[in-house]
Amino acid sequence: MRSLNYKNEYQKLLSPEIVSYLAQIHEMKGQQNLFVEAQKDALSELLEIAKIQSTEASNRIEGIITTDERLKKIVMNKTTPRGRSEREIAGYRDVLNTVHENYDYIPIKPGMILQLHRDLYKFSNTAIGGSFKSSDNIIAEELPDGTTRIRFQPVPAWETTEAMDSLCNALQEAMNDPELDPLLLMPMFILDFLCIHPVNDGNGRMSRLLTLLLLYRSGYFVGKYISIERLIADSKETYYEVLQESSTGWHEGTNDYLPFVRYMLGVVSAAYREFASRVDILITKGLSKPERVREIVRNTTGKITKTQIMRQCPDISQKTVERALAEMLEHNEVIKIGGGRYTSYTWNWEKE
Repeated sequence: MRSLNYKNEYQKLLSPEIVSYLAQIHEMKGQQNLFVEAQKDALSELLEIAKIQSTEASNRIEGIITTDERLKKIVMNKTTPRGRSEREIAGYRDVLNTVHENYDYIPIKPGMILQLHRDLYKFSNTAIGGSFKSSDNIIAEELPDGTTRIRFQPVPAWETTEAMDSLCNALQEAMNDPELDPLLLMPMFILDFLCIHPVNDGNGRMSRLLTLLLLYRSGYFVGKYISIERLIADSKETYYEVLQESSTGWHEGTNDYLPFVRYMLGVVSAAYREFASRVDILITKGLSKPERVREIVRNTTGKITKTQIMRQCPDISQKTVERALAEMLEHNEVIKIGGGRYTSYTWNWEKE
């Protein structure tokens, strides 16, 4: 098992680009804190939307899906999950709520991580949750011709307990150093967690829950109101590319954390920018639901599909979105691109 020293790796990351990211996020964090303090009640809608989106997106990355209607009912705890996928979605919902409500009391320790993993599978009919992996696993990808190739060989099962102890101890030591910014420690920890791949199933979902937990414990609460998981799911190809880049040479201690760190800082920064935009729509402008759809299209660079609009606003029904788009088309405010399942829309700037 390789040794982990985050302080040494930290110094390698302090490029002008990364320092600029940190400065932007620190500034936006302060702005969000002011918004939350002044408009806490009004933000309850954003909180519920983010829960739905986070649960849907994190599971969708792993191919765990259900219908939009069933998803909303499961997240709102208004139905009993049916089938394996819905049971795992319900488990994610509960762990996400635990992180939201109890982050201050959830230390980053192997035993606590296993408790969260146990709860992830508490509706499952198997005993898979709450234990480190019992056999070696691999990270593989399916190629277009149907074959698979190994992307990464994680730590073997017999080394997993020691590796997780070492990982959590390295993080704790780094977190105790006031000179090290937790925003950089978080993605390094998550990358190492994924390289260890400590459980038989659920490593990806656990990594995203731990991302939120680490952000919350360091005072970065944007993931409560804007789904970090959705932003990752929407850039899934890039996510896997940077994981591959940053994990190369991991066992030898020669890997480069920078690609994954840069990506995750970009996700957090995008979440804060989206938060500011959503607050402007929900609070400052007091827009109706059709008007919110209009603003989403107008503020989107390039094109956007009906499905993407609905993901951003799961509280708005499909019929309302369709009526809003039809009205905008009628007034020549948007341009329709393609047809059928590939239909998308872009704002008609020529009319402005």
